[in-house]
Amino acid sequence: MNKHLFLLAVAPIAFSVPAAGKTVAADSTPMSADPGEAGADQKVEREVFTTGVAKGRDPLDSATSTSVLKEGEIEKLGARSLAEVLRNIPGIRTESSTGESNSNYTIRGLPLASGGSKFMQIEEDGLPVLEFGDIFNLASDIFIRYDFNVGQIEAIRGGSASSFASNSPGGVINLISKTGDVEGGAIAVSTGLDYDHKRIDFDYGMKLSDTLRMHIGGFYRSGEGPRDIGFNAFKGGQLKFNVTKDFAGGYVRLHAKWLDDRSPQYVPVPVRITGTNDNPEYASFANFDVRRDSMLSSNINTLVTRDGANNPAAYNTSEGMHALVKSVGLESQFDLAGWTITERFRYSDISGSTLRNQIYSLFSGAALPASAGGAGGTLSYANGPNAGTVIANPATLNGNGIVGNMLLVRVNANSLDNVSNDLRATRVWEVGGGKLTTTAGVYKSLQTIDTTWLYTNTFQEVLGGGRAALLNASNALGTALTQDGYAAFGLNVTGAPGVYRRAYDVDYNVTAPYGSLNFHVGPVAIGGSVRYDIGKVRGRLFGSDLGGGRVGTSPFDFNNDGVISAAEGRTDALPLTRPAPVNYDYDYVSYSTGINWRLAEPLAVFARYSKGARAGADKILFTSSVSTTDGTLVEPGAAYDTVTQLEGGFKYRAPNATLNVTGFLADTTDRNIQGGTGLQILRDYRAYGAEVEASYRTGPFSVTGGLTYTSAEIRSDNLNPAVNGNTPRHQPDFIYQVTPQYQSELATVGFNFVGTTSSYAQDTNGLKMPGFTVVNAFLQFRPVDRVQLMLNANNLFDTLGFYDIAQSAVPANGIGWGRAVNGRTVSASLRFDF
Repeated sequence: MNKHLFLLAVAPIAFSVPAAGKTVAADSTPMSADPGEAGADQKVEREVFTTGVAKGRDPLDSATSTSVLKEGEIEKLGARSLAEVLRNIPGIRTESSTGESNSNYTIRGLPLASGGSKFMQIEEDGLPVLEFGDIFNLASDIFIRYDFNVGQIEAIRGGSASSFASNSPGGVINLISKTGDVEGGAIAVSTGLDYDHKRIDFDYGMKLSDTLRMHIGGFYRSGEGPRDIGFNAFKGGQLKFNVTKDFAGGYVRLHAKWLDDRSPQYVPVPVRITGTNDNPEYASFANFDVRRDSMLSSNINTLVTRDGANNPAAYNTSEGMHALVKSVGLESQFDLAGWTITERFRYSDISGSTLRNQIYSLFSGAALPASAGGAGGTLSYANGPNAGTVIANPATLNGNGIVGNMLLVRVNANSLDNVSNDLRATRVWEVGGGKLTTTAGVYKSLQTIDTTWLYTNTFQEVLGGGRAALLNASNALGTALTQDGYAAFGLNVTGAPGVYRRAYDVDYNVTAPYGSLNFHVGPVAIGGSVRYDIGKVRGRLFGSDLGGGRVGTSPFDFNNDGVISAAEGRTDALPLTRPAPVNYDYDYVSYSTGINWRLAEPLAVFARYSKGARAGADKILFTSSVSTTDGTLVEPGAAYDTVTQLEGGFKYRAPNATLNVTGFLADTTDRNIQGGTGLQILRDYRAYGAEVEASYRTGPFSVTGGLTYTSAEIRSDNLNPAVNGNTPRHQPDFIYQVTPQYQSELATVGFNFVGTTSSYAQDTNGLKMPGFTVVNAFLQFRPVDRVQLMLNANNLFDTLGFYDIAQSAVPANGIGWGRAVNGRTVSASLRFDF
């Protein structure tokens, strides 16, 4: 990597450069135990970090690695999703090309074998969005949005995170809402200049009396989005509200949220792969741009299948990722007999669905496989403007000659309802000339996972612009192998009938008492924390070899013509009379201990050792870890994975600069189902490296950013020892973020560089994915007080980069598939503060 980039690799945490007027008033709001209690006249230098620790304190007095992103800085990043926001936090690696959500997250080289955020907890105001961040097809970030309601995002990596939040041995990301302590609000409208996007945001906070305040905010948006898919894919919005009653020594807050929003899920697309494994060349095929196109299309608008009750059903593909959340909660803090009592409670009614058009395989029209007619077979258009027309030469179809063997996948989140409560008591004692902080608490969570997986199999052409049509196939005898483009109304074409058609309804009951001690005397603070998680898992499972009997074929006449076609003969049905039980308990202990030495006012050094764990959720239900006979664990400890971490470093903070450096070593176990391949894995990993985060400001110029170096290894794989000693797939040596900007009273201009070095496409360490740097740019113009015009470019230079490639080696025919970074999108917004 260029040495100048290395020297500029500094973190997005220390300075928020205020805009004119009230545009970023909340940007200077300091952190506190109650994010709304601090006055607007306090300075950034007095900030207190509260997430994943016993009691809010100055980061320089805490033996943890922490970062903060504030509203005013996030606005400039040009992020099109929460994952693109969080990629600006050092140590956090995100694969953000799936769209608005369902992205992949990890920290410090912890394994990312599958989707979501297995070892990292995403929270909203101190409580998890979902108890488990990697539920199959339904990651936490589907059910949370970043908008004007968020005042700041706090992140803790490693450290005490696993003691103060369940299932978070890697760290915690906490989106903290505004609470009306700063009066006023804002309204903004934005639109895409080179893509279809329209959005309105607003928020308003006010004091209703000397002791009563409120905040309300939300957004609504609509449009096709950053990829050309031929239909309105983004539609919906959010509304959040809270009211706070302050009293001597504390506060009580009621809050509510309503989210009804849908967005498309972008999955791997066809990619031309040539060259060698060490030096591959990736490119788009003719009439299909991997940066702008998708296998979604206006001509592929319905998924026809059987539902979870085995009844015929049709689903609109425009549903995409549809989140429905209604939540209410209570937060309070008060003093009682020298103790500070903090209570957080939330009930969330969560449901929705995800729908994606996923590549199962790609084949050349010049060599049709048996499933598509084989030698002498023919293809024709099943729908679209050329419906019924036979394709004369499939080898030249659309100039690329490629046909997609596709899976339309619908996952119904019938219920992901969650109840969570965190009650803690903290007291500071004067002991031996120092201060001893004691904390005791208990966390309680009830999480339901009630989902149904539905699959169909289609053939379609590879054509961009949202214009692709479904294809019909016939063999040399003229016998139809498909119906209306469907090769099967299930997953049957590979000789494994319905192996992924599943339904399950499982409840997770988690109780976790925890406590901590921290002794601060002079410049030294020594502390430790412990947590005991107890889980009870009850429910039932339908489908697959590992649960409730194999799914079988059950022909059905979908078009009511009185004839069972070849495709209709390949219809799946769930074995509803043969459920497998889920009935097991688990428990584990997490702990952390650290020391922090404030060498001087601006400088501190620290060291910490932690051991945490993460309970397995629905993914272990489909592995040999759970008995299909009685639903119990097949071995002690199979219900959770452990993470041990050793970290240490220093923190420096001056009026115009910060520099934080943390070295880390992490050992991890992972029982999982690998994304893309569906393979069961049981592995041990080791990762070590360092994070560098800093900032610098001189006059109107400032630069912030971060750099993370990671060396990771698969130490042992019990099921596939051939990968022992290899680097985990998708794990680069370096990830980095740099944001230089120049600000005057009239305008702010800057760039946001986000980059990664090369990594392996698969664990076999054959094919490489080249590194890349995405450059985002922003320009804010403030012609008058309280008015701001903004231009924002995401991927300014239209960089081609990949987060995922399915192949492990360069394919002989050059046809592969993968998830690419979205191409350039430019947006404009007008904001008025009042």
